[in-house]
Amino acid sequence: MKVMVTGSAGFIGSAVSLKLLARGDEVIGLDVMNDYYDPALKRARLARTLDHDNYTALQIDLADREAMEAAFAKHQPQRVINLAAQAGVRYAATNPHVYVQSNVTGFLHILEGCRHNGVEHLVFASTSSVYGANTNMPFTVHDSAEHPLTLYAATKKANEQMAHSYAHLYGFPCTGLRFFTVYGPWGRPDMALFLFTKKILAGEPIQVFNHGKHKRSFTYIDDIVEGVVRVLDQPAAPDPAWDSNNPDPATSNAPYRLFNIGAEQQVELLRYIEVLEECLGRKAIMEMLPLQPGDVPDTEADVTDLARVVGYQPKVTVEEGVRNFVDWYRGYNGPL
Repeated sequence: MKVMVTGSAGFIGSAVSLKLLARGDEVIGLDVMNDYYDPALKRARLARTLDHDNYTALQIDLADREAMEAAFAKHQPQRVINLAAQAGVRYAATNPHVYVQSNVTGFLHILEGCRHNGVEHLVFASTSSVYGANTNMPFTVHDSAEHPLTLYAATKKANEQMAHSYAHLYGFPCTGLRFFTVYGPWGRPDMALFLFTKKILAGEPIQVFNHGKHKRSFTYIDDIVEGVVRVLDQPAAPDPAWDSNNPDPATSNAPYRLFNIGAEQQVELLRYIEVLEECLGRKAIMEMLPLQPGDVPDTEADVTDLARVVGYQPKVTVEEGVRNFVDWYRGYNGPL
């Protein structure tokens, strides 16, 4: 297939692109290459795909309507995976306009590109953050998610609703994936594992919010990629059992689906740090702090639907995944 992957120099986008290329797909990779974090890491990720004959790199801002229209018209992708977004929950508090420009306006341009160019299936990234004030565990896509606590989460919730409206009006399949705390080699420098590793190796204190009592469905990158590609291969279809008198948020009478994608086993943040200490052979200096505004204490993924529909089964434990990250980090940054 010819697949357009947005955010192709990002953590997940780069890994998904490599998976698609490895199985023989043609990939059209879009990335704006902004400086939200060190572009050198993005360029290094991108270098892994540029060697493939079936990879085309485009440097485009999703919010640039004309450039997006031209990219769709020229390359005519059969399917699209949207992994581009302005990331970072806390960054949104001081840079709200960037989030709406990238995550809402940019997503509209993707929907329009799919609509006008006969795209067979759009798979797009949402987030576990949409569950917000919901504390009913595990989080399931069949429950309401109407109380996001951050603008980032609100933009992702908007993506879900925009995609549903397009699936209903124009009949092209859309599938949203709510990601749960993705980590692993080539990860983002603003994420906890990257930050903690850098500071522990430098002998600097790490900030541990909520006194380390957070629990998360930490999910290894390879498990995420496997799920994304499986979903891509199975376009959403209307649910014949969908009841408008008792509407299920996860399905529709339109070709639209929502799935959680993540590890089902919760891991406490203090245990996550303990595993990292074991892998680094060093103890962390921890600065214990209260829960930050907008953060949720716990997440836990119910992936029953994804397992049933596409056979999704995450396999990598935190102990194995953190070890893989540390090995990569030391190789990428040199002996430490």
